[in-house]
Amino acid sequence: MAVSSAYAQPNTKLRPDETVLLYSDSFDGNIDAVYGEKIIYAGFEMTEANGLAGSETLPANGNLGNISDLARCDLYFPKKPNGQMVIVCPGGGYGIVSSYNEGTYVADWFLSKGITVCVVKYRLPNGHWEVPLADVQNALRYCRAHAQEWGVDQIGVMGFSAGGHLAASATNLYVDDVTRPDFSILIYPVISLEHGITHEGTRSRLIGKDEIWNDKDVKVTEYEAAQNKHAELLKHYTLQNQITENTPTSFIAHCTDDTVVPVANSINYYMRLLDCKVPVEMHIFPKGGHGWGFSSEKFKGKGNDVFSYARPQFEASLERWLKDLRK
Repeated sequence: MAVSSAYAQPNTKLRPDETVLLYSDSFDGNIDAVYGEKIIYAGFEMTEANGLAGSETLPANGNLGNISDLARCDLYFPKKPNGQMVIVCPGGGYGIVSSYNEGTYVADWFLSKGITVCVVKYRLPNGHWEVPLADVQNALRYCRAHAQEWGVDQIGVMGFSAGGHLAASATNLYVDDVTRPDFSILIYPVISLEHGITHEGTRSRLIGKDEIWNDKDVKVTEYEAAQNKHAELLKHYTLQNQITENTPTSFIAHCTDDTVVPVANSINYYMRLLDCKVPVEMHIFPKGGHGWGFSSEKFKGKGNDVFSYARPQFEASLERWLKDLRK
């Protein structure tokens, strides 16, 4: 296997124990410096491609782009597993995957709590709306199959921003007990695809820009079919619509001053969870904006964490909530 020594490096020496390629049987051409000492080829069938070609991109901030056939999971194993595992979906507007801020740094925190971690570097949808969720569900299948040997008996999902949309999709659009998470952690998530509340880049990259659905230079029946399909997708992927009494218990965090993903996304989701009597804990902080992830001063340096004033409370609440799930 030829692996490039990429210049982009996270501000930590932590690396995965294993990297699982979901579809490819080769890691040749990889430019990502964060990968496991052991490479595993899972052999899942790719039922739909995302249409992206060429190599992945990786600037210094760790925002992986152009992810396609090399969709993969990075697995991190704690020395003393407590039985829990979190499947992490980094954000990035479905245009990139924030693999350091919302991936590697997340793994560092969970490992310190004895929690096993799977960071999914999922295929970007590029208008193929079923593709990212297929990757997360395959990650769940792989982790469930190996949970016993890892000392894991409880597997949840976690997502940030558009990764929060993906995690909320996995939370509600599961197909069986294997793909149903045991719990859900949503951090400044995109929940709605409705204009005025959604993140427009997330919406357009997932299901396509509005204009591709509004082509009037076609037969009336084709136009009407496109309009109906568009409306169906908007409703389907506005995820508070998918909540039922069987939705897993959830933890939500957001900031009031988030101008990228309005806090109404989390509030509407929370209210629907209450309607369906799903246990939920939500924290709305007054400031912090968007994208604070797990980029604490440990990784960014003193004075460079926009969320430093509330991070200790956030982390303590999340740790307590996770411990309560073990009772």
